[in-house]
Amino acid sequence: MKLSPRDANSYFAKPDPARVGLLIYGTDAMRVALKRQEVLAALLGKGAEEEMRLTRMAASDLRKDPAMLLDAIKSTGFFPGPRAAFLEDANDTVFPAIQQALEDWKPGDAQIIVTAGALKPTSKLRKVFESHRDAYAAAIYDNPPTRDEIEATLKAAGLRNTSGETMAALNELAQALDPGDFRQMVEKITLYKLGDDTPLGPLDIAACAPTSTEAEVDDILMVVADGRAHDIAKVMQRLAAQGATPVTLCIGAMRHFRSLHRAACDTSGRPSIFGPNRDRMISQSRRWGTAKLEMALTELTDTDLKLRSARQYAPGMALVERTFIRLAMLGQS
Repeated sequence: MKLSPRDANSYFAKPDPARVGLLIYGTDAMRVALKRQEVLAALLGKGAEEEMRLTRMAASDLRKDPAMLLDAIKSTGFFPGPRAAFLEDANDTVFPAIQQALEDWKPGDAQIIVTAGALKPTSKLRKVFESHRDAYAAAIYDNPPTRDEIEATLKAAGLRNTSGETMAALNELAQALDPGDFRQMVEKITLYKLGDDTPLGPLDIAACAPTSTEAEVDDILMVVADGRAHDIAKVMQRLAAQGATPVTLCIGAMRHFRSLHRAACDTSGRPSIFGPNRDRMISQSRRWGTAKLEMALTELTDTDLKLRSARQYAPGMALVERTFIRLAMLGQS
């Protein structure tokens, strides 16, 4: 059966031990790994590896020994409790072994947890899980975490009583950081607040937020929002050399211009913008105004859709650079 993104998040937090298995796949290996960790922790509890209730294997090993997965789900250990056989980096080359394991699975066998990269709709691996009555397939997309996911992460870390202002700051960081970096930041906040019963506040977030992760991306966002079109090519070349991806830049730009739009619409006199560039961003929001910012967000949304489309419009970095130049010219007008 196929899980929708919303149902998948609920299932990851509370997987059904009576199911045969679960396939988690997506283009972002870190996001897939984090969801797999969540599922295994919820399914097996603590001490699973020490008690040999979890068997790990790579797809390359399964290709050499196709019976490995079936042996893993059938074998029993000395310790009681739920068991799982985890296969990582799977693809259609190991489909026959996985299909055989799914067909031969009986109640009491170890649950089959499989992770994979991007899989086409025609993938045999996807089809065998999606068509199975007692197995699930869940796609992990490159979208930033939702508010519910952020709250679940905070709750798991023991962090509660967060204000709306604090959640706004966390939401901005969650959209700018990689999932692993955001998880590490939450762990850092947990240590920072150890023994401190006061509510989590924006100052706590600022003290624990990474200072260098988004610095390079912020360079190009400031150039664009300041309307410095002539500087864009130079900064883009540096970012490309550092390994920045078009999707990361587009997501960062959408986050930046959403913050400017929110500040432009604010009537309280206290715009909810955080970080070292706060004063500069407030000035940008006033200069742009809501109408131009909405035009900018529309342009960025169109670019994001093109980047994620199967149709190749243009090289990703060139597409983003052209969009940034358009936005900078819009900011000058």
